[in-house]
Parts: sequence; C-alpha cells; structure tokens
Amino acid sequence: MKSPIRNKAVFNPEDMNAAFAEAYNTGDIDKLLALYEPEGILVNPNGGHDKGIEQIRKTLKDLLRLQGSMISKNIYCIPFENIALLRAHFILQTVGADGNPIQILGHTSEIVRKQQDGSWLYIVDHPYGAELLREVDSAD
Repeated sequence: MKSPIRNKAVFNPEDMNAAFAEAYNTGDIDKLLALYEPEGILVNPNGGHDKGIEQIRKTLKDLLRLQGSMISKNIYCIPFENIALLRAHFILQTVGADGNPIQILGHTSEIVRKQQDGSWLYIVDHPYGAELLREVDSAD
C-alpha cells in the first residue's frame, strides 16, 4: 500500500516533529498519514504497535477527535546514513467535554528514514517513547 499523496515533504529530519504538529493542526488525516512510510509503526495509547497506514489511520483519527492545537519542538536529531533518531517535546491544547481547557504534553521518540526523493518519513513513531515507564508490581 502506498502512502497518501504528500502535500509538503520534509527534507530535514529535525523538521519532522514540527511537520507533524502542522499537519495535526490542519485536522486533515491524509496530511498526517503522509508523514509515515506505508509499513511504518505507531505506538498507540494502549502500548500496542499499529503497523501500516490503515492501522495508523485509526489511532490518528482518535487523536484528531481532540480538535486541539499542537506545538512540537525537536529536542535532538541524531542522523546516521539514511535514518535518524528523534526526540521531541509536544504540547496539545484542547477543551474537555465540560468546556474546561486541557493541556496534554509529553516527550516522543521516533525513527525516520530518508526516501529516494530526499524527503524523510516516520518508520517508528513512539509518542510516549521518552517517558518513564510505570513499574509493574509482581502482584498485578
């Protein structure tokens, strides 16, 4: 399966996180999906791995339902040949069902790969990848 048509390619890996926020802010699912390789992986809120555009679509549609405004700033980009490891800090501002403002923030980890046309796409997107994991008690 091919990725959706890309309107705006990302030619510097360090720009991926800002491009994600920009695509999110348009509310257009196809602009978000265009940032992923066809067989890319997105870690969903349950910790599962969405593989491929159609599975990623479901999780990103849920994210778009928040109808918020996102800012995402790159913290670091470590390129190596045709891949790069990224970390970003994001802030998502939205409004809850009760009308009160909600702010969601976190740190991400991603791996992007350079494409034949010189653009970059996500191969692994872990929106919670830089957060500390909750330790599981053996009694759980």
